[in-house]
Amino acid sequence: MTMGPRVAETLSRLPALVNHDAPLVRRGRFFSGDFLVEADQTPVHVRVHEGRIEAVETGPFRMRAWRFAIRADASAWIRHWEPIPAPGYHDVIAMTRLGVARLEGDLQPLMANLRYIKEVLAAPRGHDRSAGGEA
Repeated sequence: MTMGPRVAETLSRLPALVNHDAPLVRRGRFFSGDFLVEADQTPVHVRVHEGRIEAVETGPFRMRAWRFAIRADASAWIRHWEPIPAPGYHDVIAMTRLGVARLEGDLQPLMANLRYIKEVLAAPRGHDRSAGGEA
């Protein structure tokens, strides 16, 4: 059984985790766009407007536009969200260097807003009950 839906459920909490974090929203105020996070063939589409998460939708999608995608096995995402992640799982760039994640698409908006995107994707850290974190 795939853990992709479990990762999608965790990502569905991004609006609550990110939009109530004023410093994080301020950090992302120059980023508006759509990106894809994938875990075990389960696509999750994230829409951001000026640093606020507007929507998180789980696929499959027939045709859905996105600027960039971050793809990894569900087990890598779960390790990423551990309260203290193992070396190489602490951020998405490290995960790509380790070979457990891939970046695709137009990487310019990702790199221009790298700290914001990293912090958005780390927002569930310690909040993911299924990964052994605290609620």
